[in-house]
Amino acid sequence: CVLLDVQAACQDATVAQELLKEGFHRDLLVKVELGALGEDVGGCAVAARTRLPPGIYVDPYELASLQQHNLTKAMLIPDVIDVEAPEYLATDLLVLLHMEPDPRCSRCFRAALPVHGRYHRPAEESEDVLVVLKSPEVLICCCDNRLSAECWKPAEVEAPCSGKNVGPCRWYSVTHKPAYEESILHIPVGLRQHSSLVCVVTLLATVLCSSLVLAAVCKYGHFS
Repeated sequence: CVLLDVQAACQDATVAQELLKEGFHRDLLVKVELGALGEDVGGCAVAARTRLPPGIYVDPYELASLQQHNLTKAMLIPDVIDVEAPEYLATDLLVLLHMEPDPRCSRCFRAALPVHGRYHRPAEESEDVLVVLKSPEVLICCCDNRLSAECWKPAEVEAPCSGKNVGPCRWYSVTHKPAYEESILHIPVGLRQHSSLVCVVTLLATVLCSSLVLAAVCKYGHFS
């Protein structure tokens, strides 16, 4: 009976993620509610660790700008990202997203992160592809609190703790129940049967624009 009570208390933590906006440029909103576990995490740092598939990425330059203005805090692994690479040449991206307390809920935390869809290969029939985001892992880092060993397990995270105290800290992972096991991102793609038309239109547009540039250079250019 005691074991069942401990498991119920551990599973009281919930995590949910939501993709805002439409198209290629979205915001990933992550919300965590610790429930009864929230009573033991005062002064601790809470983060969500999520793995982004190759079809979606975070722009490191955009992230650096947001962090400079204290609008978000996240760590990317790897930190060097080719933002121009298509989906079939990209790799997974691990994100450690630091969360802020939700003023409307004493045991709740939330954070948002801009994410972007990559270009995919043209499809045969469907005009969009599905990119699946798995539920993130909830992590906590405390320098001066003792966490329940039944609920919190040591996690391998090579990242500093953003808590109030400065000193050696360790990240822990909590067993939780996701509100949704996964989120689905719809990314528009081209159709293979339109390839010839796209090539012809692109070629004509290139020739037309090059002709206009050349005509302007010949008319207004100064040649020595």
